[in-house]
Amino acid sequence: MDIKQIQELIKFVSRSGVNEVAIEQENFKITIKTNQAPVYVNAALPAAAAPQPVAPAAAPTVAVETKAPSAPEVEDTSKYITVKSPMIGTFYRSSSPDKPSFANVGDEIGVGKVVCIIEAMKLFNEIESEVSGRIVKVLVENASPVEYDQPLFLVEPI
Repeated sequence: MDIKQIQELIKFVSRSGVNEVAIEQENFKITIKTNQAPVYVNAALPAAAAPQPVAPAAAPTVAVETKAPSAPEVEDTSKYITVKSPMIGTFYRSSSPDKPSFANVGDEIGVGKVVCIIEAMKLFNEIESEVSGRIVKVLVENASPVEYDQPLFLVEPI
């Protein structure tokens, strides 16, 4: 699987209401877990029967998505620059639990400053800022999963 297929799979899993999906091939294994209530799908079912449990779960997600654009916060953040995740993985604000965060609300950051770490496939990737400014808001909880292009920080340009 390439990264684009993995991203599409993650989006599908998050929309479907499934709690966990595991795929294993000859030299590749991936497990995707969500915080949603589990929906059990029997992998032994024929291909035509598998989508049936997934289809009803998609409707509640659509309702959530329609509420998000109507939030007034979108208008308030228009003057801020959004620092987004360059990959999927687990977001960490510091290099270890006993170390201080790389970036906190109110901190000034510059281009090239490490703002967080994203763990992907047991590799810890330092994420550097591509903008200069002051951090206004951290949009992701520590140790939570993030998707590609998901907003991580709001930065007020200086």
